[in-house]
Amino acid sequence: MGGWLSSYAPSVGGDSSVHVVVVGGGFAGITAARLLQDAGVSFTLLDLREAFHHNVGALRASVQPGFAVRTFIPFSKTFGDSFVQGQVQRVDRETQTVILEGGREFQYSHLILCTGMVGPFPGRFLTEASRQSGVRAYEDLLEQVQAADSVLVVGGGSTGVEMAAEIKSQYPKKRVVLIHSRVELADPGLMPSVRQQAKQVLLEKGVELLLGQKVSNLSELQLNVVCKNSEVQTDKGQTLTPDLIISCTGLKVNSDAYASGFFGSLADGGALKVNAHLQVEGFSNVFALGDCTNIKEPKTGYNAMLHAAVAVSNITNSLSGKELTRYQTGSVTMLLAMGPDDGVGQLNGWKLPRFLVAFGKSRDLLVWKSWSDMKQKQP
Repeated sequence: MGGWLSSYAPSVGGDSSVHVVVVGGGFAGITAARLLQDAGVSFTLLDLREAFHHNVGALRASVQPGFAVRTFIPFSKTFGDSFVQGQVQRVDRETQTVILEGGREFQYSHLILCTGMVGPFPGRFLTEASRQSGVRAYEDLLEQVQAADSVLVVGGGSTGVEMAAEIKSQYPKKRVVLIHSRVELADPGLMPSVRQQAKQVLLEKGVELLLGQKVSNLSELQLNVVCKNSEVQTDKGQTLTPDLIISCTGLKVNSDAYASGFFGSLADGGALKVNAHLQVEGFSNVFALGDCTNIKEPKTGYNAMLHAAVAVSNITNSLSGKELTRYQTGSVTMLLAMGPDDGVGQLNGWKLPRFLVAFGKSRDLLVWKSWSDMKQKQP
């Protein structure tokens, strides 16, 4: 079991038997790792990327030159030897061991699973990659966006809405069409008036909307590459001929790392069933956070970070014999950046003015906060 012992240090109350393994370095993972670090708890953070990806800024990185480099923040500069890059192959519950592809093993006293969602690029970037290759992937797409006269965005959830708005804000002369299978746009957890406002902003920017229609030949089409002759068919018999197609649909839980080890605790779609303390059903020392839980709430970075605070406090509480903290879902807080100058959203169930969302989130997409959380200086 070599590998984890090198960074193994006396932990809470000098208890060297405590070692937390955090699987996944998204918003939940880096928050959990930072809190464990601050509390002096021995931990290992595992992620297949070399750098934390501030994916709130992923869509801006696809359209604005120079932005991509700000969205990848090196793990090792913050966490040192407590970070290990690699793909988790499986979790062995019996030996309490996490096994990476290649065979390296990490034993845990407590396990935090926060593997997130998988989905199409550019909204998601879950690839074994260096920081440099991550930045390059977004710069390559940026070149394709710049070369296209017309862009079709497939999917009108929150990601698709933001993507269409970003392209049209940066390149107002390009034709941008958004197709969505439903009539309402954005996340169903948002208030109807906020969803309607998102539609209004897109129309003001000049985005063309095809609502209540699906692309019927998506699997045959080339994505993220300018292809002038591609024909997009809709289920209503319409044909579109965009230069570039970007998919913002088809998100699913990233359960590969834990599905075999925690088969009995899986909900529909591969999410993990958790209790009010965010413990995985049937395990007092295993926690799940963020997108891979079955909690009925919008899957946002904001909620993932709240989960992390509860899980880490419950690990330290359990070690010191204190009562465990409960996670309670509150009123939905969600902000949609619709280009650098506009946005819609709600805070704890209250609809916010557009200028406030633009000021609070849209200008730089909270990139500064992730650099600050990682205790590093922005380039």
